Amino acid sequence: MKEPLFPCLSELVDLACAIQQIPAPTFQEGERAQFMLQQFVQLNLHETWIDSAGNVFGKLQGKGKRNPVILSAHLDTVHPLDTPLILERDPLRIKGPGIGDNSLGLAALIGLVWMLTHNQTDLPGDLWLVANICEEGLGNLRGIQAVVDRFNGFPLAYIVLEGSALGEIYHQGLGVDRYRISIFTEGGHSWHDFGKPSAIHILTQIAAQILEIEVPSSPRSTLNIGKINGGVSVNTIAPNATLELDLRSEEPKGLQSMIRQLKEILTHFEQAEVDIQFDQIGYRPAGRISSEHPLVGLAIDSLTKVGIDAHLSIGSTDANIPLSQGYPAVCVGITSGGKVHTTDEYIDVPPIAQGMQQLFWLTTGIWNTL
Repeated sequence: MKEPLFPCLSELVDLACAIQQIPAPTFQEGERAQFMLQQFVQLNLHETWIDSAGNVFGKLQGKGKRNPVILSAHLDTVHPLDTPLILERDPLRIKGPGIGDNSLGLAALIGLVWMLTHNQTDLPGDLWLVANICEEGLGNLRGIQAVVDRFNGFPLAYIVLEGSALGEIYHQGLGVDRYRISIFTEGGHSWHDFGKPSAIHILTQIAAQILEIEVPSSPRSTLNIGKINGGVSVNTIAPNATLELDLRSEEPKGLQSMIRQLKEILTHFEQAEVDIQFDQIGYRPAGRISSEHPLVGLAIDSLTKVGIDAHLSIGSTDANIPLSQGYPAVCVGITSGGKVHTTDEYIDVPPIAQGMQQLFWLTTGIWNTL
């Protein structure tokens, strides 16, 4: 197949900027979902709809009868609804919250169809485009889970798009477990009731012991206390306090080791006047395909064809769900960028053309590879 042409860089950039201007915090993706549905309809895709979860679907019908491929990008951002979506553009760089994660990824769904049409490329199977909810934060990959539940192992592969991280091939899903530890006591006055249990005092002691947990180095694992809240006033014995904890590991046994130690710590603080609650608030299953898998080889070749070195990576992305269920999946990026998850997030414009050519080779090559 000859080198594919990508004549619509400016249109793709404009589309990414338009998507970025639509707020879409996790659990509040509805307006952006409606925008993507309109884009799918304008492309004359088959079977365009929004499912009960809030995911947007559209099918580019293939000319053959081979099994389909799922191409997805998540709708949501980490930024709250009231975040100013200020956008700064120049020919080389675009800066704005969520522009790379994941406005460009969503735009690339549309851009690939433009590219296939321009190059008069027929696919031997259907290509399903999906804009899914709840990839970020405590969304717990609920959107892509609904997608996988719908298609299961019928597709040849799942390809997940992120706007940034061009050159990375995520073929391993990083396991993530998140917990909230809540302490409740009667509380009281700091002078008159001195000596009664304080939720904050107990929680800080627990936190100190959590930081002493033996974190496995193999499989590589991490532990982070991300939030602490509680108390009423400076002169009140705190009746409540909470912390939120993020545990990550390359393999389930790494998570299991840390959770076991965590539960042992909590048992040491049980007493009559103290209520300790331990709740799971997030979970992302680990999974992987081998670096020798044909899909990974195709992803590497697709980058090589456009002059970009490939790096095999592990991360927490929507690809976790199909990977954890044994289905071939990779997550790839469209361009380079930085400061992701901040209001100063940016993407580089020139590499987008290479990123789209990579996506073309990856998508069209699957039917000849798997």
